[in-house]
Amino acid sequence: MVIVIGSSQRSHEFRNPFTAGERLEMIAAVLRSRKLLEKVQFAELPDIENHSLWVPLLRSLTPRFDMVFSNDALSIRLLKENGIRVQEVPLLRRDELQATEIRHRIASGKKWEHLVPKEVAEYLEETKGAERIRELFAQQETANDKKT
Repeated sequence: MVIVIGSSQRSHEFRNPFTAGERLEMIAAVLRSRKLLEKVQFAELPDIENHSLWVPLLRSLTPRFDMVFSNDALSIRLLKENGIRVQEVPLLRRDELQATEIRHRIASGKKWEHLVPKEVAEYLEETKGAERIRELFAQQETANDKKT
């Protein structure tokens, strides 16, 4: 299995607070604790402005694959248009188990740790990742206030 870290060039933004390397570390910590890490390879994929070049870029940055698991509508369209089999993954408790919701909970001081694997909560505590999210949220709110 290949796990692709998307938007790999983005970090230190409220929507993408972590570097590709930090995201990889969090995923690897969870997989390691479940003894699955040796079955996974990682690749990074930056965003590009030309959507028709996205699948060729994906293919060039990853080992060969014959199926992709995704729920992103644009990714699914682009992959299918390029003849790649796509399997959508059922989303569970989507109202609370999504990154946006978890970032908002962290930013507003609400409980969030129970919504992520313990390895991720530990990583965010150890690296002050939750503090970064709070600071990025405050910066975003300040920027939004200046616009109005």
